[in-house]
Amino acid sequence: MSKKQPDPFLEVRVSEIHWDPGLIGLCAGYERGTWRAEQLAGHLIEWIPEFALSHSERQEMNDATAVALLREAALKIYKTDKFKNRGEIGELILHAVLRQVHATYPALSKIYYKDSSNDIVKGFDAVHVVASGKELELWIGEVKYYKSINKAISDVVEELKKHTTVNFLRDEFILISDKIDPSWPFAKALKNLIHRNKSMDEIFARTVIPVLLCYESDTVKAYDQLCVQYTAAYREEIETHYKRFCGAGLPLNICLNLLLLPLHTKRNLSKSFDTRLKALQAL
Repeated sequence: MSKKQPDPFLEVRVSEIHWDPGLIGLCAGYERGTWRAEQLAGHLIEWIPEFALSHSERQEMNDATAVALLREAALKIYKTDKFKNRGEIGELILHAVLRQVHATYPALSKIYYKDSSNDIVKGFDAVHVVASGKELELWIGEVKYYKSINKAISDVVEELKKHTTVNFLRDEFILISDKIDPSWPFAKALKNLIHRNKSMDEIFARTVIPVLLCYESDTVKAYDQLCVQYTAAYREEIETHYKRFCGAGLPLNICLNLLLLPLHTKRNLSKSFDTRLKALQAL
């Protein structure tokens, strides 16, 4: 299966994957004294075809179909001017981070659950897998794209508690199985892993839940370039939020990875992304 993907953009500045939960701190950086919102928005646009199109649809992409499929992919994200509170940007960032940092393969996007492009869909924000030898790991992700890190932590912990109950997972796995593209190379293996006859203990032993929190950062706002002082302040902030996350009453007996992406302002990133998305929809 091809591993082709857009070139990396976000830099990993903190990597403590051996911790429990694991911790990754990501950084968009600065350019000419400004946090790179425009550049990050452009990078996210590059991920839209893989994020929004099925494996079969991507296999059909060629010189004759590329523009139409790009437009179709963009239209699946959302079609509204009320973009400020949309969560798709966070889901797209989570997709990109999992692919680039953890070398996952996407099984399906939450977009596949929508009946219309502006639907708000419950459930996991990413369904990916990691192929490790003959074994397959299921990576089911959660993301919060908020202004406040404190609210992001409290809300995501409540969702983790709900989403890791046996009843919720059984229902979610049925939905996932029904929507997996049969032409996707890992389709049979993933369906077998989450089959209703499998013990949840066996499934949990091969499941990782990555949690991405994007939030407005005091540290990012206090600097306008990468420097030694920024690096030290960045790490201190990341570890402070990690400790708060760990102390928030996490569900037990699940493998968690915390991914933190501090932003300058959520509004600027959302606006930059929306401008590019609308242009792609108008092709």
